[in-house]
Amino acid sequence: MKSILLSSLLVAASMPAAEVFEAALGRETELPKGKEADGIRGDFVLRSDKVEALISQNAPNRRANMSTFYGEDGVTPGALYDLTLRGADNDQLVIYSPCGHGHVSYVKIANVKEEGSAAVESVTTAAKNGGVFKRHEYRVKDGVQGLFITTVLRNESDKPQKTFTKDDFTRFDSTGTTGDGIRWADAINPAHKCGYALTTLSVTGIDKLEDTIELKPKQEVVIARFFAVGNSPAQAVGELRSVKGVKVGTVTGQIVSADGKGVATASILVPDGKKTITAYPDADGKFSLKLPTGAVELVVTDLGRPDAKISLTVGEGSTTAPKLTMQNASAIRFAITGEDGKPLPCKAHFAPLDEKAEKLNLGPKWRAHGCVDQYHSENGHFTQQLPPGKYRVVVVRGPEYGHIAKDITLEAGNTVDFKGTLKRLVDTKGWISADFHNHSTPSGDNVCDTDGRLINIAVEHLEFAPTTEHNRLFDWEPTIKALDLENHIKTVKGMELTGSRQHFNAFPFEPEPLKQDGGAPVWNDDPRITALTLRRWQGERADRWIQFNHPDLANMFVDRDSDGVRDGGFVGVGDMIDGSESENGPGTNILAESPFSLSRPAGSLAMKVSQVREFLWRQLLNQGLRVTAVGVADAHSVYGNGVGCWRCYLPSSTDEPAKIDWAELSPHAKAGHIVLSTGPFLEVTTQNGKIAGDDDRATGGIDLKVRVQCTDWMDIDRVQVLVNSRPDPKLNFTRTTHPKMFKDGVVKFDEKIHIPLQHDAHLIVVAIDEDGDEKIGFGTSDYAKMRPCAYNNPIYVDADGNGFKPNGDTLGFDLPVGGMNADKAKAQLIRAGLMKEEPKAADKP
Repeated sequence: MKSILLSSLLVAASMPAAEVFEAALGRETELPKGKEADGIRGDFVLRSDKVEALISQNAPNRRANMSTFYGEDGVTPGALYDLTLRGADNDQLVIYSPCGHGHVSYVKIANVKEEGSAAVESVTTAAKNGGVFKRHEYRVKDGVQGLFITTVLRNESDKPQKTFTKDDFTRFDSTGTTGDGIRWADAINPAHKCGYALTTLSVTGIDKLEDTIELKPKQEVVIARFFAVGNSPAQAVGELRSVKGVKVGTVTGQIVSADGKGVATASILVPDGKKTITAYPDADGKFSLKLPTGAVELVVTDLGRPDAKISLTVGEGSTTAPKLTMQNASAIRFAITGEDGKPLPCKAHFAPLDEKAEKLNLGPKWRAHGCVDQYHSENGHFTQQLPPGKYRVVVVRGPEYGHIAKDITLEAGNTVDFKGTLKRLVDTKGWISADFHNHSTPSGDNVCDTDGRLINIAVEHLEFAPTTEHNRLFDWEPTIKALDLENHIKTVKGMELTGSRQHFNAFPFEPEPLKQDGGAPVWNDDPRITALTLRRWQGERADRWIQFNHPDLANMFVDRDSDGVRDGGFVGVGDMIDGSESENGPGTNILAESPFSLSRPAGSLAMKVSQVREFLWRQLLNQGLRVTAVGVADAHSVYGNGVGCWRCYLPSSTDEPAKIDWAELSPHAKAGHIVLSTGPFLEVTTQNGKIAGDDDRATGGIDLKVRVQCTDWMDIDRVQVLVNSRPDPKLNFTRTTHPKMFKDGVVKFDEKIHIPLQHDAHLIVVAIDEDGDEKIGFGTSDYAKMRPCAYNNPIYVDADGNGFKPNGDTLGFDLPVGGMNADKAKAQLIRAGLMKEEPKAADKP
């Protein structure tokens, strides 16, 4: 008897119990984890035997990420940042904040007498909240799969006061409300298998709860809510209904395929009126969830298999559903290698060929493993389930590799093997490809999986990619290692410092993960202050790179106040940065003829004026502004706005990404040794061996050696030399006018071009396919419409031996200022002969 009692006590002592603690003094390692986990030192951790949660501390500028909420009041202390099943490390919540967000008076551990529970309270005193006292209590209880949230609102003034009760619940793409008023949300990536459910349990002190209520003096309102978490939305809803007192029973079951293996990829559609809520099985195909008692029919779906049904009657207590056997899936099994026989990162995109085939939906655009109609793989070995039918399948790996295209017929229940070798066709020895600006979910303005971003970078064959999350010092290296991509991608730790005006990318830094924003600095509206802050943050270092992101060049260098008056912009800022994005996204406007364009957005009657950044950059070069141009993707998703549009080529002593050293690359970048490209590999060298960004000396003229290579799915048909930013018609070479200069193999152009010069000039060579596209590389993504294009940063040629002097040419247009409207732009375009003047009404026949 004593031994039995002792054993029971030991088991009880080893079981997790409700607790609360401040994440400090060594317990920071116990912060909840997951895709959206945002805990730092000093936050409060709540745990029961079922769940773990994080409540944000009251600290300056405390917020989950940059984009949770903007503005001075966008801070979110005293809010629920993380909620996951105990030990699952699977937080998918950005933030839940009862009654909105903003500053609070204090956040602390609450005094709780109830056994088996723990709580944190957040209080905003009446003095700091317009006379309304506000208190939120977050409480966990052992045995309960969620969080009790109780809000007290009390008017402590002698006048009626309005207060806000609407909560903040973000960020999810798949949400809904059940027939009995329960709000639910699914993880952005369903493969993460996490869901939430939320409802109001009771309201006292007021007849009707609305988003904004008015409280009489001394009136008090109490709102009780419950926030459940599960491995699916349906499971979370079931747990919440149990708390509400709805009669439910626990249903368990298993889904297997014809070969007896568990079907982990299935979705179980639980009926809720005319709608359904999704549940997910685990890795073995097993599922468990609480459902209302009574008869129910569950529909089970899985891509590449016919739907199936489970019919059962749910009783109180436990009910075991009959095991469901589904047909084997139709699928394509890939094994893609490089020429060395080793697995290779790659991307496959799928085009249905059957006339009545529906559009594919392999998953959300935010992930790599199945996004819309593509699959991005870190190693080339994967299986993609598809409905039976005929498909055109294309496998690619960025613009230096060839492609594999096959037509595949999938029979129901069968798997087809797709094996192939991707050959590296373009020789870029001595250069590496880089993209200095991309994002994943820590940035806050997107919900792209971080592993998805790194896989996306690898499959587009970008070899150097600094970590540049918004307003957060961060490090992608651990994810690169976890994906076994060290031999394909090199990163350094950095950030994008963002505000309401000019954004900056800067690196390297050292993140401090347990501090707000990883220890990042704060943005300033004056770009010179921001640049100086970044230059000196954590100490100055020679390899610190600072660049303008998607800049408004007119505002930065011409019209500081955007009031239409040329005031020189932010004087001196050009000397404080190392580079500036001339390309951000899939546009190819380097040969544009004006500094702005006119368009009419869909559904709008008014014309819109847009700056043409490349033209402004060319104008500013002639004013003596030597700012290195950079081309980036600024990716925020995997499909669509992923990486792979613009990239930079930099000289490197190694062609192995694992051996890339930013300390070596940095001097090249700072010297402007960068060629921008949407795919073609362009080499431009003077007769003296000078390259992009260099100064050279020549009298009477200079020879340029121009060589362009393209993979087998792109081409170029024009090479144009810009002399002092102007396209010289005598230095315009096309396949039509100069067919012997162009080739059809990998090397498309390999010529020595003589540039006659009487005066100092900077030279830019543009290689482009004027009517081309990149459909083979990007499938249905918007990037497919992009033209193959590449150009070098200027080579500065001193023609008289007195040092290079800019010519001041503004290319036929005044330097742009703020306040440009459609009428002003149209007038300038008409004056330049780029637009015809519309006849006046009286002149029309």
